[in-house]
Amino acid sequence: MTDLKEIAAALHGMEYRSPISKDICEAAKNAKIVIVYGASDDLMEFDGAIRDEIDCYDGGSVFLDSGGLCRDFNELCESKDFEGLRKYFDGIGKRKMIEAIWGRDGISWQYETDVPHEIFDIMEDGEVYCRGIVFRLGDE
Repeated sequence: MTDLKEIAAALHGMEYRSPISKDICEAAKNAKIVIVYGASDDLMEFDGAIRDEIDCYDGGSVFLDSGGLCRDFNELCESKDFEGLRKYFDGIGKRKMIEAIWGRDGISWQYETDVPHEIFDIMEDGEVYCRGIVFRLGDE
């Protein structure tokens, strides 16, 4: 699986709280594909080419560049990471945003972005729990 549509199709219909298979995560990682989905009421999860989770209680957003997730400005300031701050300001205007939307249209998590992506649904008790996305790192 090296295609966005293949990865999205493999994920479509999976059950909430069921882990994504190691094979799918490894295939996504090797193809530089990122899987984004929600967990609980406060997490934006990343698998595949990025493995991370972002706190986004009641919704939120993250920024990406060709290298992956951008570090938080406040975190950079607090840690006095001057090189990170330089990169942060150099990247302004080059980043893309992923917005996590909580509780719209009866779906716990959905995502909006300008990054080219495919959509898949995660189910819970026969209902759509999360409308996740997959995209290729570097396509932003």
